[in-house]
Amino acid sequence: MKRMHIHIGVDHLGQAIAFYSALFGAQPAKLKTDYAKWMLDDPCVNFAISTGAARGVEHLGIQVDSSQELNAMRDRLKAADLTLFDEGETVCCYAQSDKSWIQDPAGVAWEAYQTMGEAAYFHSHDQKPEPASCCEPVKQTNDSTEAQDQAGNTE
Repeated sequence: MKRMHIHIGVDHLGQAIAFYSALFGAQPAKLKTDYAKWMLDDPCVNFAISTGAARGVEHLGIQVDSSQELNAMRDRLKAADLTLFDEGETVCCYAQSDKSWIQDPAGVAWEAYQTMGEAAYFHSHDQKPEPASCCEPVKQTNDSTEAQDQAGNTE
């Protein structure tokens, strides 16, 4: 199953939790001091808010349940003929995930990802120093090497 993902940056987590809990008629499925997430079935959405992101829509995405679905999503993103950045396995938003990023023609960041487990910290770099961080999609360029360098992936 695929689930739409929306991540919004907020200034005041408590006020935002109260608003979205009333809007969705549900409490967050995950709650941290800087982050909250609702896993809703109606509408089918993974809706997250955090104080660490810029205010407003941070990014959109499609969450999948299996590696086969993720590979199919990656193929679709590649067919869009835009620069795709495969971040691979990472820690983001208190979860272990396998991710790819792309920007649509309007510059909106999209991720396709599979969540594999929980994490005790928000980003990979919160636990150990790593150049790449989550929830910071690659800026689209004409050169995929340059895009990877901007993301901190200089393999």
